[in-house]
Amino acid sequence: MSETFVLITGAWHGGWAWRPVAEHLRAAGHRVLTPTLPGLHDGDDPTRYHLADVVDAVVDLVEREDLRDVTLVGHSWGGYVITGAAPRLSARLRKVVYWSAFVPAAGRSLYDEVPPQYQELFTQLAQASGTNSVAMPFEVWQAAFMNDAPEEVQRAVHALMVPQPFQYFTETVEPLDPAALGVPVTYVLSSEDVALPPGEYGWDRFAGRLGVTPLAAPGSHEACFTEPAGLAEALLKA
Repeated sequence: MSETFVLITGAWHGGWAWRPVAEHLRAAGHRVLTPTLPGLHDGDDPTRYHLADVVDAVVDLVEREDLRDVTLVGHSWGGYVITGAAPRLSARLRKVVYWSAFVPAAGRSLYDEVPPQYQELFTQLAQASGTNSVAMPFEVWQAAFMNDAPEEVQRAVHALMVPQPFQYFTETVEPLDPAALGVPVTYVLSSEDVALPPGEYGWDRFAGRLGVTPLAAPGSHEACFTEPAGLAEALLKA
C-alpha cells in the first residue's frame, strides 16, 4: 500500500539531505516530501525566524497539499519540529516517527538536552557569528555525526550545510502526549550514532519519554547518507 511521508531534517540541513532515503521510499511506491525549513535555505537570514515559524511551515505544507494518512518523520533537532506540528495535524497523520531525534520535555530546549561541551561550543559560535547562528565545525561533524563515511564524503556533505539559527536550539515546544494524539508514535535509533555520548545524555533516553522501545537502524547520525536503504527499511517498519 502506498504511503505518504513528510521527512523533516535535523539542524544545518535542508530537504536535500533526505534525497537518498526518499529515492528508496519512492522506488517502493510511496509519496515523499522533503521540505527545507525556514531559516535553513541557502542564504536565509538566521535571525528572521523562530521555532514556532518552523512548526507553522510544516503544518502549512501538509494542509496546503491536503495530505492525508501521513507518516511524519523527524531527525535530530527535527524532533522539536514534529512535536510541535503533530497535535495540529493529528487528523491527517498515520504515524509519527522520531529517528535519532530529540523528544522534547516540558520547558526544556535542545540546548538543555545536550552535554555541557556542546552548550559551550554552540554559545561561543553563536556569539561570534554576528547572526546568532551556529556553523557546525568540521572536526566535530567528522568525529561524532558522520563517523561511518570516508573523509571526502564527510567534507562534501559538510560543505552543503548552513548555519543553524541559535534560537532554534534555545526555544521550546509543548511535549507530545502520545495517548492524547491518538496516532502511533515510534522511535528509530541508528546503531552507530554517537552524536550524543552514551550515558546521561544518550539518545536512548528519548524513546522512554514516548513509552516505546526503539527500533534499530544501521549507520551513524547521518545514516540518511551512509545507510539510506537500511534507514528507509526501518522507517517502513516503524
